Amino acid sequence: MTVRIYRPSKTAMQSGRAKTKRWVLEPELETARRPEPLMGWVSSGDTKNQIRLTFETKEEAVAYAKKHGLDYIVQGEHRRKLKPKGYADNFAADRFATWGTWTH
Repeated sequence: MTVRIYRPSKTAMQSGRAKTKRWVLEPELETARRPEPLMGWVSSGDTKNQIRLTFETKEEAVAYAKKHGLDYIVQGEHRRKLKPKGYADNFAADRFATWGTWTH
């Protein structure tokens, strides 16, 4: 069984970064997911899709996969790109060049 080890990215639904600090180990899909005919919910015949283990570090997740004889794929980390800005940047003289048109 092949598992995927990754650090989840921030959800687009909220501004917080909850559940992004831990590493996740979950199996790769072996069967395709398909909509259930009656309700339209997505389902699969493979029960391994329900497994999701979390670890504090990437090394712990890799050690777990090696200990249990699992083939694993480690995906890169999502890093935040911070652009420090101040309130005065709203009124900078070069604002036209960097942000487009003047809005107020």
